[in-house]
Amino acid sequence: MYGDGAAERLIGKAIAGRRDEVFLVSKVLPGNASLRGTIESCENSLRRLNVERLDCYLLHWRGRHPLSETIAAFERLKQQGKIGAWGVSNFDVADLDEVEAIAGVGHPACNQVLYHLEERAIEHAVIPWCERRGTAVVAYTPFGVNPRVFEGSTPRAQVLREIAAAQGATPQQVALQFLLRRRGTFVIPKAADGAHLAENAGALRFSLTESQQKQIETAFPLGSRPSTLPMI
Repeated sequence: MYGDGAAERLIGKAIAGRRDEVFLVSKVLPGNASLRGTIESCENSLRRLNVERLDCYLLHWRGRHPLSETIAAFERLKQQGKIGAWGVSNFDVADLDEVEAIAGVGHPACNQVLYHLEERAIEHAVIPWCERRGTAVVAYTPFGVNPRVFEGSTPRAQVLREIAAAQGATPQQVALQFLLRRRGTFVIPKAADGAHLAENAGALRFSLTESQQKQIETAFPLGSRPSTLPMI
């Protein structure tokens, strides 16, 4: 899906000789997620990355293949030492319940889901489900898709700028730290260069006060639980 495999080949070049310094994750597309197709997809990813093992392998979203087949493939890959763990992406609570019913308590290892200040739907049920079971929540698109959240003249943007000034941080760092306030939640922000990467990492050097968290929650209200899990 990412450049028809080009992204994996590029990453393989970037981590050559440095494999142990990274936590390496890839995904299987739903259309390939049969038992045989999942195994073949993983092996193809390993070849493109030029590695022997993925730290985690994800089902990108639910498709036509039964979860039982995909999970059986994941377990076989794990037994063969080709993956260290497996998880899912874009799974709502009903989907997670099905995974647990098939694979048992402790599965999946993680759930990669849409989560940013303007889209907090996973706080209703997905995050609580994952917290109770020790499943990591991996937030994709943590800056959202609306740059005016950080750069505009709206009251929301002003709240972020005021908190950022008080913390000696950027509004983007404040947004990341807000998403990281709950145990077991990770963020995977895009970084286009080294400076951008360093700015993202700077979100870890401070913590929001309880008052600041409440300010953000007021500016970016949770809203009602949607009928379907948001995803992009």
